[in-house]
Amino acid sequence: MTQQKLIADDPQQIAKPLRQYIERIETLLGEKADVQAHITEAFAEAKGQGFDTRAMRAVIKLRALPEAERQEQETILELYSHALGME
Repeated sequence: MTQQKLIADDPQQIAKPLRQYIERIETLLGEKADVQAHITEAFAEAKGQGFDTRAMRAVIKLRALPEAERQEQETILELYSHALGME
């Protein structure tokens, strides 16, 4: 039975689980906004202490990568920089 047919036959049958999913997602989105506000605040504090937030974001991005992938990216960056005479 398709979702559209189920809704047409008995809209109340899906109302409760649908409402639960919607409310759960709304709660998670609210938590996400709170976390983003904390992250923004932490970057603002770091910037206030003289840290370069663009560099910090780059380091955070690199740290999230698996070691092998991070090493590969660093090697490629060094190779390209050297090839362009930037070293």
